[in-house]
Amino acid sequence: MEWDAPAIVLDARPHGEGDAVATVMTEAHGAHRGLARGGLARGRAAVWQPGNVVQARWVARLADQLGSFSAELVHPAAALAMDDPLALAILRAACAVAEGALPEREAHPRVFAGLLRLLAGLAAGPPALAALVRWEAGLLADLGYGLALDACAVTGTAADLVWVSPRTGRAVSDAAAGEWRARLLALPALLRDGSLGDAAAWRDGLRLTGHFLARDAFGHHHRPLPAARAALYDMVSSLAESAAHA
Repeated sequence: MEWDAPAIVLDARPHGEGDAVATVMTEAHGAHRGLARGGLARGRAAVWQPGNVVQARWVARLADQLGSFSAELVHPAAALAMDDPLALAILRAACAVAEGALPEREAHPRVFAGLLRLLAGLAAGPPALAALVRWEAGLLADLGYGLALDACAVTGTAADLVWVSPRTGRAVSDAAAGEWRARLLALPALLRDGSLGDAAAWRDGLRLTGHFLARDAFGHHHRPLPAARAALYDMVSSLAESAAHA
């Protein structure tokens, strides 16, 4: 059994002396694990950094075995983001979410394509956060946990949608929120109109998608949101607070 395809490195964990158990994502094979022999050795460790795009080859005697990876670096996204704390945090959060939320060996081509675009756009700076929020919403939808943001769950109208029910994932207009307003999640415009938003919108977007990722994609497997995702939310919350007091 074998395949050869462009892949995004999602994770690489030490295994023995110098080896790594790597998780990559491809368009056709989804999140896929394998043993990268010498993956943490000098000269190879840089290839297996999360976020890198590689040409990966997986080989195993039987389809259900762990198998072995070999790979050649195509795009060093991790190295390019290393000097930008926010870009690196976005990269790590996205890879950790994909690695933890996606079922192994289940193809999700739209999630793969979206992650490629996200990694390619990290140099855009803070606006890449809007792309991350939209990518997470798309991942939820691909997993069957899509948010319904086109009409108010109470009135059916499409106007003034600024809240989301944390229980149903459906939008709620400001007028219909009433006494429940304090219990609802803010719906940033960037999830409805494709705008870039600002620090407060990025924070609200991460809180919204993070709630449903934690409850559904990770919660159903009794796992918490990845630490990298929580760290990014804290970083963006600080940005929003600083902007509010500027």
